[in-house]
Amino acid sequence: MKVSELGEFGLIDLLAKMAYEARDKQSAPWQKLIVGIGDDAAVWQGDASIEIATTDSLIEGVHFTLATTTWQELGWKALAVSLSDIAAMGGVPQYALVSLGLPGDTEVADVTDLYRGMIELGRQFDVAIVGGDTSSAPLVTLNTTVLGSSGGHILTRSAARAGGQVAVTGHLGAAAAGLEVLSQQIPLESQASAPLRQAFLRPYPRVAEGQLLAALGVKAAIDISDGLISDLRHICRASKVGARIEVDLVPLHPAIKANLGNRSLELALSGGEDYELLFTAGTGVMEKVTAQAACPVTVIGRVVADETGKVTLVDREGKPVKPAKTGWQHFVTRN
Repeated sequence: MKVSELGEFGLIDLLAKMAYEARDKQSAPWQKLIVGIGDDAAVWQGDASIEIATTDSLIEGVHFTLATTTWQELGWKALAVSLSDIAAMGGVPQYALVSLGLPGDTEVADVTDLYRGMIELGRQFDVAIVGGDTSSAPLVTLNTTVLGSSGGHILTRSAARAGGQVAVTGHLGAAAAGLEVLSQQIPLESQASAPLRQAFLRPYPRVAEGQLLAALGVKAAIDISDGLISDLRHICRASKVGARIEVDLVPLHPAIKANLGNRSLELALSGGEDYELLFTAGTGVMEKVTAQAACPVTVIGRVVADETGKVTLVDREGKPVKPAKTGWQHFVTRN
C-alpha cells in the first residue's frame, strides 16, 4: 500500500498505534505522558509543571513558494504555525528549535531575513529561539519545534461532549483567499488583496485566547489549519461525537465578503490556514468566553450524539448543505 492510498490521517493512526503498542508502562516517560500522538501537541507532567511540545514542517513547493513569499514572511509563518498548536492546547509557548534544509546557493542574506521574521514574532510572545540544525537540501525545508507549559488546564481534541456549543475565534476564509490571490487564481487590485495576502503570509496565533479558553473551563479545541470542516471532524472523531453547523453563522472575513461574493463560504469552510481556534463548550462557559475574549467569538453550531464523528452542515432553515470541498489532506488531492 502507498501512503497516498492510506492517506495522511490513516498514516498518523498507524504510527500512533505502533508507538502505543511499543510503550513500556513502567518507564517514567510513558507514566508521565498526558496527551500523545493525535492532538495538536504532546503533553506530559514535568517535574515542576505540565510541559507541551509540538513540531511542524514547511516544505518548498508544498507549503510555500518563494515566488510569492518573502524570506521574512516565511520565517514569521514557520514559527506562527507551531505557536498556534500550543495555543490550541491552552499553553504558554517558551522555546523554539529551528532546523533548516537549504540548497547550497541560498543567499546568506535570505537566511538572516528568515530569522528576522521568526525573531519578530517570537518577541511578541516572549519565545526564545534556542537551537536547531542545518543541512543541505535540494529544496528549502523548515522544521520548527516549540516547547511550552501549562498551568494545569489542557485543551484537547477528545473532550467535546454532546450538547455543547461549537464556536470559532475571529473570522474565516481570508488565508485561503490570500493563497488564491498570490497564485493569481483570484485577480484583485492590491488594495483589496492586501488583507488577504496578510492573512495567508503572516497569520497571528491565538495564544492569549487559548489560555483564556483553558482558564474559563473550555475542554476541547483545535486550531484551524486544514479547514473548518476537516478540523471539526478531528474533534468529533477523537471525542466520538458529531456536530451540526449552521453555515449562515460562520463568521466570514470582511475582505472576502466584500471581494469574493459567493465563494466566501467555500473558502471559510474548507480553505484552511486561518489558525483561528475552533472549540466546544457548554452554554455557561461559552457565555463567559464571548464576554471576556479580546477577539470576536462566534457560536456556529452544536455538538450532537454520534459516535461516527459526522459533521452535518445546514442552512438557516435547517436544510442540508453539501460543501464542494472539505479541507486539506497530505498525500491526496484536495477533497
